Amino acid sequence: MENKNNNWSDISEEIAEVAKKIKEKTGDEDLVEDLKESVKDTIQNTSDIFKNIIETIDSTIKDEEIKNETLEIVKKINNEIKKTVSDSSKSIFNSEDTNFLQEEE
Repeated sequence: MENKNNNWSDISEEIAEVAKKIKEKTGDEDLVEDLKESVKDTIQNTSDIFKNIIETIDSTIKDEEIKNETLEIVKKINNEIKKTVSDSSKSIFNSEDTNFLQEEE
């Protein structure tokens, strides 16, 4: 009888360990999702800043040549930032899945 109680005790301990691992794993996944969401929000904010810069350039610079050259430079900077963030995210998250970074152009 004591052996049966011992087995149940062992099983109970194993269940507790598995439950603890599941809880830890879930917590880690939540942190990764929070980080992904934070990165996505930062990218969106940066994108909004560039849109505002482009709108300001469009509305304030009257010389078309200067306006077009300035807009081209801002777009190049924006594209470089997007590429850098995408490459960094792949490295940080050890994943090729950077769909969470995609935004409307």
